[in-house]
Amino acid sequence: MSFCVAIDGPAAAGKGTISRAVAAQFGLAHLDTGLLYRAVGMKGGDPVMAARNLTPEDLARPDLRSMAAGEAASRVAVIPEVRAALVAFQREFAQRDGGAVLDGRDIGTVICPDAEIKLFVTASAEVRAERRFAEIGEGTFAEVLEQVRARDARDMGRADAPLRPAEDAVILDTSDLSIEDAVARACAVIATRRG
Repeated sequence: MSFCVAIDGPAAAGKGTISRAVAAQFGLAHLDTGLLYRAVGMKGGDPVMAARNLTPEDLARPDLRSMAAGEAASRVAVIPEVRAALVAFQREFAQRDGGAVLDGRDIGTVICPDAEIKLFVTASAEVRAERRFAEIGEGTFAEVLEQVRARDARDMGRADAPLRPAEDAVILDTSDLSIEDAVARACAVIATRRG
């Protein structure tokens, strides 16, 4: 039986951490869809061909969490042909037996609009920049904050599948929450909705 949890939100809001914890808690498969875009962006060459020919090795690159990979992902994600090439992969993953958790920016609105549970994880730009700065240890805080704001503008302003909460998503603002509290709230929502 398939069961889909769609978790969306901007960069460094905590959706990846929450998604991994939720998947482990409920025994569901997990897909960080941002890694798909990061891998396409870092692969180089024609991004459409890269999206159509992603390999497990591409998704295992150690540099996919870097600032450069995040910027590359945001740039290729605005290409409609790249998005189309990755949609089928994501939808197939979401339908797997045993259920799945997918996290990204358009899971609840585009990839899996019929997902049983939708969460939109967010936090202030300043809090997200602090988290990202601590995670990557590159540049200055001001540079990271500027990148977070620029990425938000690109992700929310793109014509194809802009970042926004699904109408039926539960909003989870993690600005003032510990990781444990954010995970607990997400698990409580899922447990209640799942019955």
